Amino acid sequence: MDIPSLTIDRVRHALLSREFSACELAAAALRFAEAENPKTNAYLHLCPERAMAAALRVDERIARGEDPGVLGGVPIAVKDVIVTKGVKTTCGSRLLADYVPPYDATAVIRIEEAGGVILGKTNCDEFAMGSSTENSAFGPVRNPVALDRVPGGSSGGSAAVVAQGTAVVSLGSDTGGSIRQPASFCGVVGVTPTYGRVSRYGLTAFASSLDHIGPFARTVKDASTVLSVIGGRDPRDSTSAEAPVPDYSAHLTGDVKGLKLGLPIEYLKQLTSETGDLIARGVDKLKALGCQVREISLPATEYAIACYYIIATAEASSNLARYDGVRYTFRSQSSDTLTDMYRNTRGEGFGAECKRRIMLGTYVLSAGYYDAYYLKAQKVRTLIARDFANAFQEVDAIVAPVSPFPAFKLGEKVGDPLAMYLSDIFTITGSLAGIPCMSVPCGNTAEGLPVGMQILTKHFDETTMFRLADAFERVQKKE
Repeated sequence: MDIPSLTIDRVRHALLSREFSACELAAAALRFAEAENPKTNAYLHLCPERAMAAALRVDERIARGEDPGVLGGVPIAVKDVIVTKGVKTTCGSRLLADYVPPYDATAVIRIEEAGGVILGKTNCDEFAMGSSTENSAFGPVRNPVALDRVPGGSSGGSAAVVAQGTAVVSLGSDTGGSIRQPASFCGVVGVTPTYGRVSRYGLTAFASSLDHIGPFARTVKDASTVLSVIGGRDPRDSTSAEAPVPDYSAHLTGDVKGLKLGLPIEYLKQLTSETGDLIARGVDKLKALGCQVREISLPATEYAIACYYIIATAEASSNLARYDGVRYTFRSQSSDTLTDMYRNTRGEGFGAECKRRIMLGTYVLSAGYYDAYYLKAQKVRTLIARDFANAFQEVDAIVAPVSPFPAFKLGEKVGDPLAMYLSDIFTITGSLAGIPCMSVPCGNTAEGLPVGMQILTKHFDETTMFRLADAFERVQKKE
């Protein structure tokens, strides 16, 4: 049972042909994950009881002659900012080190209803704040491709388990690039769906107007299958959309002839040579498939970093106010008054990056600065969204890099927050516009480090995004 080579289709075929049972697969996957995890620290905790119970339900369905579900028996990991009933959800923070949620996130419910087997929870930057998964209170994650490198962040653990082979697919969350950037660094597929496509119910809030749940997978088809399962309207999330969710995998024909693609000049001029060369080769392959490529301009891009870090930190400052030691978090024991308890709990519980973002967010929302910073940032966000709307009147999709560089070394950027923030320069714009975007592997550098190509499409047009990514993936696999 070669778990790192499994896909959703392979698992389904093996179960229905009685090659192995879901319980046998779950037990083997749990053993493999436990054995491999010390190398990367990608899992924070496994949940064998829940996994085996889910696997047993799949085996019972098959025994009754029923369909096991779209994800029947598939080993899946979930980022530890997505709540799971009865299983610890720490958000990578000391504040929630012992928190066990009383309910499941909607995405988790839909995964298990489709037969998915959740193996455990993956490590992440504290409250999803970071670009390297070095900000976890439980230690950094190492990139399975190169153990001295970061896996990207904040969903580095979810990307690493798929790249390492200890899960077939996984769920991550993306606020400003936290799915696409780790996918690029680890050489897997990562999808940030349209804002509202997937319910945020049960996703611990970082920046509510920017947060998405999305899948990681080793193939475009597997990622599209997971999104078909978890997408759709949820009455428990008022921001989830009524838009119907297609069967994306049915559209993966490999035919993309005639698609019009845009290359944003603002992105391409900031690339390092190797990354730029790999993206250029990827574009040439899309041209060979019959795509029409032209340069486009997204002029508000230069303001994206400032805009994002004002809006995201402002919303984080508000969302993280609930972690005060009163209800379900860690509580400082060295306090004589209520005020001291608040101060000491937050001071001892939050890591440096969370404190930095809370302070910045509180500042930009304060009296006298709200109009100068937060309100202006919201206006710039509108301009960024308008840039994309204008571009999609001319092209069907936009092709761009995910990051200016491949995975960097552990500790390389920790002491320079601005340099760390700049690693998200190509992913932030799509997040601010709320459009679907994804990373698909497009080759490796001379050092063997993966580089991802980003594909962006208009709102709720994940179908075109997956079609293009799948066609590109087929060409890549032939090489």
